[in-house]
Amino acid sequence: MSFFEEKNPEMERYLETHASSEPDILKKLRRETYQKTTQPHMISGYQQGRLLTIISKMMQPKNILEIGTFTGYATLCLASGMSEKGKITTLDVNEDLAYLPKKYFAESGYSSQIDFRLLDAKEFLKETDEFFDLVFIDADKENYAEYFRLIKPRTKSGSVVMFDNVLWYGKVLEENPKQKSTQVIKELNDLIAKDDDFENLILPLRDGVNFLRRK
Repeated sequence: MSFFEEKNPEMERYLETHASSEPDILKKLRRETYQKTTQPHMISGYQQGRLLTIISKMMQPKNILEIGTFTGYATLCLASGMSEKGKITTLDVNEDLAYLPKKYFAESGYSSQIDFRLLDAKEFLKETDEFFDLVFIDADKENYAEYFRLIKPRTKSGSVVMFDNVLWYGKVLEENPKQKSTQVIKELNDLIAKDDDFENLILPLRDGVNFLRRK
């Protein structure tokens, strides 16, 4: 549950009932995520999923990168808009949970275009020579600033990058946060705001999405 849902759950319900319907495969995946994982709130969820879907369909990206697969909900949303010959590379390190996204990727119509790797994202970014049209990061917050530094050279003009949870339940308003994750998220937001190579906007959707476009 997000900072904003706690404040106004009625508005959250209103927003959901006035958005496009959720595909059946995502309904099943969301249900199983809540049944079989210990932290189901980590799923991107309905509203954010619709945002990712629409952005991907508008861009029709050829090469997508996702850092933080979890159960694969956001992966399938992003995959739904990629070009006919496009691909999405999605990275995670949770071996115990890998069976769940693999199951739903196989059931989807994008199985041949999804490259799911159990791999540290920092190592991947240091070694890859690929450029990405669309990047979505929803992973370990302590590495957010480092992810930004490593991702930037792998983007080009027009590339879109999104970081999830950048309001961190409102903790980014703390003057001198003691929590490491809060410190790094604040650092990330500052780095992005000062980077002249990107234009950005923080969307107050769920727990906040920092939306960037490479100039």
